[in-house]
Amino acid sequence: MSPRPMVRPGGRSARVQEAVHTAVRELETELGRDALTVPLVAARAGVTPSTIYRRWGDLRELLSDVAVERLRPESPPEDRGNLVSDLRTWAEHFLDEMASPPGRAYIRDALLGDPDGSNAGQCSAYAADQIDIILARATDRGEQAPDVDVVLDHVVAPMMYRILFRPGPLDADYAHDLVAGLLDERA
Repeated sequence: MSPRPMVRPGGRSARVQEAVHTAVRELETELGRDALTVPLVAARAGVTPSTIYRRWGDLRELLSDVAVERLRPESPPEDRGNLVSDLRTWAEHFLDEMASPPGRAYIRDALLGDPDGSNAGQCSAYAADQIDIILARATDRGEQAPDVDVVLDHVVAPMMYRILFRPGPLDADYAHDLVAGLLDERA
């Protein structure tokens, strides 16, 4: 694997990344994932294939990078006014997104092009950041809140295990039960 170069927060590098990511998403929608090739993505993005190889290494690493970006939450978690409601709502939305067919595909892509674990760590950080917001709100309201890692271990980890290794149907009740188990254990 070629190391990823440091990326400037703006400028040409950001424009190339956005163009390539957009090309991947559009082509995947139009043609399907199996039809994607580096030359096809490069042509759609208006860059040379060597630009993609230089920056991402290969198609799998590019798809992984796109997946990590797609797994980034678009907004802070909803504030429902109390810890139980906030965690239940967040867990339900997280499960719904991650267990959906696109969510499962993004998880697989993020992990397949991630030999050093950095993408998995980034995805974990996304969830931890969202949970941290919920817990900080609860603390500000005077509620006793668990540690972020405890929520990750008791709510997120079981969901991800089921999504990755037991891909049957999962519903909001499952997410709510995990939150209830977490909060009952603390009581």
